[in-house]
Amino acid sequence: MGQVKQYSREYKEEALKLAEEKGCKNASEELGISYNTLYGWVKEARKGNLHLGKRSDSNVSKLEEELQQLRRTNKELAKENKRFQEENEFLAEATAFFAASRQKSAKKKE
Repeated sequence: MGQVKQYSREYKEEALKLAEEKGCKNASEELGISYNTLYGWVKEARKGNLHLGKRSDSNVSKLEEELQQLRRTNKELAKENKRFQEENEFLAEATAFFAASRQKSAKKKE
């Protein structure tokens, strides 16, 4: 079985704030975590089982920096993924072109 990923208290706090602002679905996509994981945290927080205390300003600023870094990383990965998809489409078209060219050459030889 796969490892269970552990998230820090600070990460959960920031994820919950983002979920409040943007909704669970958008927040989970932006953070790159499972919707079910984030929704579970929201449910636990609503029940009062996920105790999230106040944080110092320095911790908040660190968390904001981490969140901004995660957003940048997510954006970069999305951009890279798009480039790979475009390259893959190009290679598929090139393969089809050369396969058709080969078939024409084979028919001429016959």
